[in-house]
Amino acid sequence: MTEQPLSLSTSAARNLATTTKSVPQMRGITPRWLLSLLPWVRADAAVYRVNRRFTYQLGDGVVSFLNEGDDVRVVPPELAELPPLRHLGEPELLEGIAGRFVQRRYEPGDAIAEAGAPLDRVVLIAYGKVTQTAPGRYDTDAQLDILDGGDFFGERALVDDAAVWEHTFRAVTPVTVLALSREAIGELTGRDDALRAHLAAYRDAPVPPRTRHGEAEIELASGHEGEPLIPGTFVDYEASPREYELAVTQTLLNVHTRVTDLYNQPMDQLEQQLRLIIEEIRERQEHELLNNRDFGLLHNCHPRQRVQTRGGPPTPDDLDELLSRRRKSRFFLAHPKTIAAFGRECTRRGVYFSGVERDGRRVPAWRGVPIYPSDKIPVTAAGTSSILVVRTGEDDQGVIGLHRTGIPDEVRPGLSVRFTGIDERAIATYLVSAYYSAAVLVPDALGVLENVEIAR
Repeated sequence: MTEQPLSLSTSAARNLATTTKSVPQMRGITPRWLLSLLPWVRADAAVYRVNRRFTYQLGDGVVSFLNEGDDVRVVPPELAELPPLRHLGEPELLEGIAGRFVQRRYEPGDAIAEAGAPLDRVVLIAYGKVTQTAPGRYDTDAQLDILDGGDFFGERALVDDAAVWEHTFRAVTPVTVLALSREAIGELTGRDDALRAHLAAYRDAPVPPRTRHGEAEIELASGHEGEPLIPGTFVDYEASPREYELAVTQTLLNVHTRVTDLYNQPMDQLEQQLRLIIEEIRERQEHELLNNRDFGLLHNCHPRQRVQTRGGPPTPDDLDELLSRRRKSRFFLAHPKTIAAFGRECTRRGVYFSGVERDGRRVPAWRGVPIYPSDKIPVTAAGTSSILVVRTGEDDQGVIGLHRTGIPDEVRPGLSVRFTGIDERAIATYLVSAYYSAAVLVPDALGVLENVEIAR
């Protein structure tokens, strides 16, 4: 078996030492807009702690499922995402509740629940999209939200026998749900004292004062006259704030000393090798900032800031919904194919797809918010992708990039090249390291439009 080379060969090195030539080119270099648009904050201790005002909201509000063929079942511990079952720490009891859910399927246009009817079941959406509507003022239904897999509704059936459906839920696509009927709830509470006591305690517990964002309320007095008693208050903080640790991307560059000794004119061989490796590291860095499970933006968007498309392709209505959920949106980020799909929808509706001037170049925009391309946003095999909208900066409680500057042998901010020695084969080795992460300071700093169809 032929031994694989450990460093650049002399024959390849000669390509930089004769004739009139270019520096080595690579096709993998992209604009990397995210790296340039994020404000970068120095994390001195390699950790950035996000302190927030205390909030009562727990969990991620999304239920997970397992499937065996066409059969779907809920993961029992995930039932604790339902507010009446929160803090129910008995696995066997959650297993019993999960086993009573019945799978049902609805076709597009079917009503899953009608406003005004008795609230007779808890519904978990396994697959598909569901619209939530309410009677409008002018004899039309007002669409309030679009729910997707992992969402749930009707949880009040666990604690209120007399409740009615306040909204209508209707399938937009083929929908698979798991339903827990009121009869099943009665059987479970009738034979299990612990569940009955837990639900009674939840129903009778006083609701702590909170804002519409779920944060602990700050008591204030306003509009008063005379000498009323002014309320006393304080601002509570999260006891265990999230901490973001810097991630690292590294590689070892091997360069034979013969190459750098004999073939270093007119181009520096080490410099060109490092240049291309640094470009590839920066490409990986942007990929991780979007897709990393720990700190990537696609995985760290709050469930309440995830929006589903109304019909599949990205429409002006969908992007308006994204913008309406936050202030000071700085930019959209989408796959180039997604931007093209949005352009087609604008053309189909006869809407002008405008642009803005950014750093001397024309960038497509919607409502004055620029739309930047990034091929690091995944496109699934089914032809769907996502669109991100971001507010940036510490002052605006937005999204920030994290790095550590001033490290030994630093050649770029947060990136170092360290000589590690020459081995017995006369190969010099350099350790190339980049340290980075990203932090979302408050949930509404980041929004994601999910399941965007770009292949239609």
